Amino acid sequence: MEKTDQKIKENKMGTMPVNRLLITMALPMMLSMLVQACYNIVDSWYLAKVSENCLTAVSLAFAVQMLTVSFTGGLGVGVNALLSKSLGEKNFNEANRAAMNGLFIAGIGAIVFLIFGVFFCEKYFLAQTQDAAIVKEGTSYLSICMIFSFAMIAQMIFERLLQSTGKTVFSMVTQMIGAITNIILDPIFIFGYFGLPAMGTAGAAVATVCGQTVAAILALIFNLKCNKEIQFSLAGLRPRLSTIRRILVVGFPAMVMQSVGSVMNFGMNQILLTFSSTATAVFGVYFKLNSFIFMPVFGMNNAVVPILAYNYGARNKKRMTKTMKLSIMYAFIIMAIGLIIFQTVPDKLLGIFEASEQMLAIGVPALRTISWSFVIAAVCIILISSFQALGNGHYSLIISVCRQLLVLLPVAYAFSRTGNIDLVWWAFPIAELVALGLSTVYFIRLYRKKIKPLELAE
Repeated sequence: MEKTDQKIKENKMGTMPVNRLLITMALPMMLSMLVQACYNIVDSWYLAKVSENCLTAVSLAFAVQMLTVSFTGGLGVGVNALLSKSLGEKNFNEANRAAMNGLFIAGIGAIVFLIFGVFFCEKYFLAQTQDAAIVKEGTSYLSICMIFSFAMIAQMIFERLLQSTGKTVFSMVTQMIGAITNIILDPIFIFGYFGLPAMGTAGAAVATVCGQTVAAILALIFNLKCNKEIQFSLAGLRPRLSTIRRILVVGFPAMVMQSVGSVMNFGMNQILLTFSSTATAVFGVYFKLNSFIFMPVFGMNNAVVPILAYNYGARNKKRMTKTMKLSIMYAFIIMAIGLIIFQTVPDKLLGIFEASEQMLAIGVPALRTISWSFVIAAVCIILISSFQALGNGHYSLIISVCRQLLVLLPVAYAFSRTGNIDLVWWAFPIAELVALGLSTVYFIRLYRKKIKPLELAE
């Protein structure tokens, strides 16, 4: 039953000054994602002390882990867009249905990943390498992460519900506490402190699952106690096809778009393995390091989607365009700082992971070359958020497929045929330039069809 004050009280996404709104919503998510990036690096840092094989195993496992994140992240985008738009339209029933049906879809996904974790992890590693040590370490790590992926899925979907209604501080708290739990437990399980056996890569997986479980429970509590715009009930979990369709219209392209990154990661690993397993380890380390730069921008993106969706539902063009301009400016600044860091101290960054001379020889040129794509990506990420917020997620999908499958992998493969691994890394800036061109064309089309007509409403 809807509450009277819900109908009367305007959500802050429609009233707060845009710059202040963007900062207050984005900053908590940016900080929490920085902590997430920190614990990703801590995992690899500890495992690098065990052996380079452990680091390589985790790097190879990353493609499958990206699938779980892609599924939940894409689902979250769909739920975010529908829920926030419904709140902007004052349609509280549909907002509540969006939340409950999002949880229903998340449960189905958790079952699928559990099945993969039980039956297919070893087959996945054997398809990439015959190194017995890497297969053993990778299988033990990935199977634990997949079997208990319901913890990560629950954490992400409950946090997205908090973000959808503008309660990003609670989302920040859950992510930070989950990450800190992981960081504390990592060395205990990996090296075997306090009488526990040393578990290596399996220990890193156990620590990760424990952190995600703590965060999921906390996020559920915050939703039940503080998220008054959503009413949770078992009856609400009953699937409603029309609502599921509206979620997936935006969410499915976002899932596929992010899953394309997993395919790209797998393909790049195959290309790099033709050079050496160290090259694959460098690629894995790059993704750990770039998360410090990209995660804050993705945090801002998570704030931009509900703000744009809410104000699109409220027919407020002025707030939408101002949100876009400010978010692009902030994203560009963050990425420019990342570019400077990767250009000036790549050896110091690789040194975090006990880099050998061979890893430094491959990794230093790699970080410097790939980082040229950062400032280009800043604009692309924010433009893509507008496609998702306004229900045109298929634009995002087309851009992602073109960038990572039709450009990046073919260019990387062609350059690899020269035998010069330093050329392979240039595939990243080239692919990002193509993505920027497509993003610009699609945004101009979207602006003319959906945003500019809102002037009449104003």
